Amino acid sequence: MAEPVKKITANIPAKLLEEARATTGLGITETLVAGLEELDRSRKRSALRMLRGKVRFDLDLDKSRR
Repeated sequence: MAEPVKKITANIPAKLLEEARATTGLGITETLVAGLEELDRSRKRSALRMLRGKVRFDLDLDKSRR
């Protein structure tokens, strides 16, 4: 089943949109989706970095490779 979508109207600087489209090589919708997905990934990476030093992780690499 397809993910639900929301139709929006947004005022985006034309030059910024064209540069983003040139970077992705995609259409307007696909470029906006790619940008929003990257923003979400960035937020998740930041949250993981905040856990640095707070999570104890003990792994024996030799044992796990067997």
